[in-house]
Amino acid sequence: MEERFFLYDDTVATKTRFVSFMGENERHDLALLYSDRHYGKTIVLDMQSNKFAIIGPDDLNEPGYIEHAFSMSEEIAEELRSFLFELI
Repeated sequence: MEERFFLYDDTVATKTRFVSFMGENERHDLALLYSDRHYGKTIVLDMQSNKFAIIGPDDLNEPGYIEHAFSMSEEIAEELRSFLFELI
């Protein structure tokens, strides 16, 4: 059997915050994972769609990023974006 070659195999401590909120159009159930990885960015997991993105303040300002990452309309993505600005 061939030996497996790992690029990395680390265990890191994370802080996870579960948050749910109701926007004007839709409910959002999120898990926010904070760690020392990803250059200080946060892993945001949308538990309803099973999609995630690594997001920092710069990404929130990037046009279309939230819409694309979570496959959301502009209107719903704006609700999520404004909420994430408070947390990230």
